[in-house]
Amino acid sequence: MATGFHGVGAAVAALSSSPSNSFDSKKLLCSPRRSFPVRKGASFVVDRSDGSVNLDNNPKARRAQQLIVNAVANKADSSPASSSSKPGHELLLFEALREGLEEEMDRDPRVCVMGEDVGHYGGSYKVTRGLAEKFGDLRVLDTPIAENSFTGMGIGAAMTGLRPVVEGMNMGFLLLAFNQISNNCGMLHYTSGGQFTIPIVIRGPGGVGRQLGAEHSQRLESYFQSIPGIQMVACSTPYNAKGLMKAAIRSENPVILFEHVLLYNLKERLPDEDYICNLEEAEMVRPGEHVTILTYSRMRYHVMQAAKTLVNKGYDPEVIDIRSLKPFDLHTIGNSVKKTHRVLIVEECMRTGGIGASLTAAITENFHDYLDAPIMCLSSQDVPTPYAGTLEEWTVVQPAQIVTAVEQLCK
Repeated sequence: MATGFHGVGAAVAALSSSPSNSFDSKKLLCSPRRSFPVRKGASFVVDRSDGSVNLDNNPKARRAQQLIVNAVANKADSSPASSSSKPGHELLLFEALREGLEEEMDRDPRVCVMGEDVGHYGGSYKVTRGLAEKFGDLRVLDTPIAENSFTGMGIGAAMTGLRPVVEGMNMGFLLLAFNQISNNCGMLHYTSGGQFTIPIVIRGPGGVGRQLGAEHSQRLESYFQSIPGIQMVACSTPYNAKGLMKAAIRSENPVILFEHVLLYNLKERLPDEDYICNLEEAEMVRPGEHVTILTYSRMRYHVMQAAKTLVNKGYDPEVIDIRSLKPFDLHTIGNSVKKTHRVLIVEECMRTGGIGASLTAAITENFHDYLDAPIMCLSSQDVPTPYAGTLEEWTVVQPAQIVTAVEQLCK
């Protein structure tokens, strides 16, 4: 299969007059809340989300602070006058992912997509809608229901010089491809003595949805975390979804991009100019003084919901979306810990062996002397996710629990 894709890659690469620039995220570290202006002739800028969260004021959407916050544009922003007066364009998160992918496919003919129903159906969550018609069936390849096979095919394609984006219809299905991801994707650069690079992106939806059942509610970040040679990022806004997608495609390393099934319909205004996000940098969502709250993906919105209550009670939490699950941005995290001296980790991953456990160990090893209280970690319960909606809520961290934890930390 890899040989077949090598032939396709040679034909596609011939369309490009010059090789595409590779992306090294280490060269793009920037200080928090800083953006770089576009220079003439520059192909992209490195930028940061501004950390703002727009919450839907519809009481039906809140429903007693239930599972998900509908982070959409405020009513004032949705009017035609205000929308037209602002630069940029509004996109839902799944549309931002598609725009980033489409721009990279336009920019670099080596970029291709493969997975189940990614072609003319447009993907199970429509991230690849319209790409097969534009780029053809060779660059947007529908595969059989055989995750181990098409993930291995993607790794082989990356070895021959292509830049494949492999979509798992659900992250839980990628457990079938765990052998390819662990033994080949992460290790081939080392085991080949540096002869091969594996510039592949593996992406797809995961997390607890709304009554999707245990097998479709997997949080697998911790499963892949221990694989050497893999980078992992989790998007949480349309802005960073697009920026992380583009950065992952340009990276020379294999990158797993985690998307949450309940965040696809978040809306945000994106800049018209090209940009990428740093794969190794956390995002300062809300500066504060009293406690550092570290979170990622969907839990970002539960934390921001709790932050409103905490501010009304006189607390000043600092909220950081860690975004890079491997490696951790210990520079941003450490500076926050040195300022607040208290840490609360909020995650949807399982408590045993989760991202929170690794983050706790990293903070304890590096910043123990700056802590005035033990690190607290709020995680999902170590149980299969129930189908019943009320039981499903109880297994996942809720805003009220975050408020209580901060009150305990700041006593």
